[in-house]
Amino acid sequence: MGQLPVIAVVGATAAGKSDLAVELALRLGGEVINTDSMQFYRGMDIGTAKLSAAERRGVPHHLLDIWPVTRTASVAEYQGLARPLIEELEAKGRPPILAGGSGLYVRAAIDDLDFPGTDPDIRARLEAELAETGPAPLFARLTTLDPVAAEKILPSNGRRIVRALEVIELSGRPFSATMPSYDAVYDSVQIGVEVPRPLLDERIELRVARMWEAGLVEEVRRLAGEGLAEGRTASRALGYAQVLRFLDGEWTEEQAREETVRATRRFARRQESWFRRDPRVVWLPFDAPDLAERALALVGA
Repeated sequence: MGQLPVIAVVGATAAGKSDLAVELALRLGGEVINTDSMQFYRGMDIGTAKLSAAERRGVPHHLLDIWPVTRTASVAEYQGLARPLIEELEAKGRPPILAGGSGLYVRAAIDDLDFPGTDPDIRARLEAELAETGPAPLFARLTTLDPVAAEKILPSNGRRIVRALEVIELSGRPFSATMPSYDAVYDSVQIGVEVPRPLLDERIELRVARMWEAGLVEEVRRLAGEGLAEGRTASRALGYAQVLRFLDGEWTEEQAREETVRATRRFARRQESWFRRDPRVVWLPFDAPDLAERALALVGA
């Protein structure tokens, strides 16, 4: 058997990606690389459905628990960590299996994505303007400078508009030139785990109930003591953002739980639409009795 492709197991939250990735790793002698942007954070275990040591079944998992909750996640930094890992595993004959639902991180690992740098002064000036005027004038400017990017960014997404304008000013190139392409830098196969929408909604509700039973509120309370609310990325994580509002007295615990279910379902729809747009993803039904065998056939094993 020649060298296998890089495998990415993708799909919506609560679809069963992590378990399939472990099964494939066991059968192929591979190792798992995390592509869930919230599982990078130490201590964010219950709310991110991080696999326990037992559930990992002895399979090495990389890029889990690498950052404190106060650290802002960076796709460019992730790319710099993931690519050498992929190459190191391939050199050892250990197939890399990417697992997680953060689409941009999957693409950063395997596709030809270029992440322009940042400039704190330009960013600060644009953020001050956003705070003063709201996103509309900035979006109008982006529409003039880079209409292709403006078509793909929501007019209300101030953070993304600021980033696009920062890149244009810093690089002199359109932001759209740096947006994700479907050109892979590695031979790769992407396997989508497909769950019918009504069933996925049920699975999400059940997962949130289990997180609550497992002590999510206590986990968030502990992380709040470590600066969770100040972390620009971690504080927005599903479940964590809602429980922080409960702990602040803004919501009841029941409201926090219901809103976690709602927000997770919305997020799952966004994940699905992101991965559905990628023509390379091959979808397999989550409940196929021969799911692992079908996945192995796709990677030529």
